[in-house]
Amino acid sequence: MYYSEEIVEEVRQRNDVVDVVSSYVKLQKKGNNYMGLCPFHNEKSPSFSVSGSKQMYHCFGCGVGGNVFTFIMEYENYTFVEAMKYLAERAGIHLPETELSEEDKKKADLRGRLLEINKIAANYFYYQLKSERGQLAYDYFKNRAITDESITKFGLGFSNKFSDDLYQYLKKQGYDDSLLKETGLVTLDEKRGGHDKFWNRVMFPIMDANNRVIGFGGRVMGEGSPKYLNSPETKVFDKSRNLYGLNFARQSRKKNMIICEGYMDVISLHQAGFDNTVASLGTAFTGLQANLLKRYTDEVLLSYDSDEAGIKAALRAIPILKEAGLTAKIINMKPYKDPDEFIKALGVEAFQERVDHAQNSFYFEIEVLEQQFNLADPEEKTKFFHEIAKKLVVFKEEIERNNYIEAIDRRYNVGFENLRKLVNRYGLQMINGQAYERSSEEVQTKNKKLEDGFLQSQKILLTWLIEDTRLFEKIKGIISSQDFKEDLYFKVSKMLFEQYEKEKQVTPAKILNQFESKEEQREAASLFNTSLSKDMNLLEREKAFNEIVIRIKKYSLDYESKHVTDITQLQEIIKKQGNLQKLHISLQDC
Repeated sequence: MYYSEEIVEEVRQRNDVVDVVSSYVKLQKKGNNYMGLCPFHNEKSPSFSVSGSKQMYHCFGCGVGGNVFTFIMEYENYTFVEAMKYLAERAGIHLPETELSEEDKKKADLRGRLLEINKIAANYFYYQLKSERGQLAYDYFKNRAITDESITKFGLGFSNKFSDDLYQYLKKQGYDDSLLKETGLVTLDEKRGGHDKFWNRVMFPIMDANNRVIGFGGRVMGEGSPKYLNSPETKVFDKSRNLYGLNFARQSRKKNMIICEGYMDVISLHQAGFDNTVASLGTAFTGLQANLLKRYTDEVLLSYDSDEAGIKAALRAIPILKEAGLTAKIINMKPYKDPDEFIKALGVEAFQERVDHAQNSFYFEIEVLEQQFNLADPEEKTKFFHEIAKKLVVFKEEIERNNYIEAIDRRYNVGFENLRKLVNRYGLQMINGQAYERSSEEVQTKNKKLEDGFLQSQKILLTWLIEDTRLFEKIKGIISSQDFKEDLYFKVSKMLFEQYEKEKQVTPAKILNQFESKEEQREAASLFNTSLSKDMNLLEREKAFNEIVIRIKKYSLDYESKHVTDITQLQEIIKKQGNLQKLHISLQDC
């Protein structure tokens, strides 16, 4: 860890989780907690809960949870150290510089050093573009009508014809081979030694939403293969979680976002005033990218190439965008291939008109589908309507589904009732199929559920303990942290019991500080956020509490009986197992 437990806890205490989360998510008070739509998955009904008393958040839909550090790490894609610095600055806390061991420094510093090298490489490529050796690359950008202002804004550059140019430069800066290999900028082999991933290419630095260079894209100058090349996945570059141009587009005041295919399309559109444009990074559009866009807009306009590949890409992206809760529309590029060509040929106003009249994504899907059938043939036409009915099933709300059925009827004169009955038939088939799948899964997972029941009981008890600390005294001498056998459960319960013994109160958010990765924090947070029934009377609550305590203790004793070899210890365990039958804990004063 970079910082002492005391300074970490001070930063956490000075950043109220409700205040921090509400700056990203619209929250409404509900009982003792605050509720909102989860920013980490698509949902229409709020299941994202933020607790001021626990100083934690939890989503009952997708299961994410944690304290204020975890939220910033998850939302901003920060490391723990980056989240610490951000929250410390927010609270006006000066963080002390802490000297680390070499081993800790390497581990904690890797992301930072990779980002540092990427920044140096970006500056170096930019310098090469502006030098005499970069004239050909500079002319390429100018011939594509890219202005000097845009070259500077996007940090465009050039990797020259020497295949180890950047490698030698970075070696002179003092970086060793093992670190350079991690950047994805350099390839090392025994025959050639170190050589550059990118050479003789115009370069496009890829930045994350916080303006940090995380990777590169390069287009070869002249003949060469591949024509376009992207950085490989690294510790700082995940193609599926980032979008080219988002660092600028997130600041746009326009109501929607435009997605296109290439770097040049993004730059051309930004240059033309469409500063709400992004592009995926050489791979198919992903759900993570859709969720990323959901943070900034509710509507996405697809401006993919008008060729067959572009149409297929749009058809793949539409359901992903809808799943994320985004409205998807299609910008018609015809007769031109892409936005760059379109704007050069017809200008900004013509493109704005296409944006204003972007097509409903469902109508786009139907138009593409129609091309696959000969509607003059009655059999083909019937198959076409069956395919439309299958698509209409995805609309869950009846009023929306009926609106689309009416629209299809007006267009193809199929008959509203005829199409509605066909849609309902496919809907019933889907429901029956899902029921069969659920039935099969229930049989297969029955044993697993029994095992998970013990873990669930431990979660419920931990949640109960933090919500009513008087229960610690009720289970004293019966349940301890030793009864939590799974590793994480044991670690968390041990810290919780120790916290209560020392302070006679508990702060679960403080416990999460002991886990550095957001994955560990999320898992630990889930142990404190099990849903408890609020409608139980005292007798029902007492009965449920006793059942949970007995189940946990029984499982613990059964586990111990299988792992002891001493006969005296085994006899003691058997005695405790017998006493469980007589155990009853009263909650009259709780």
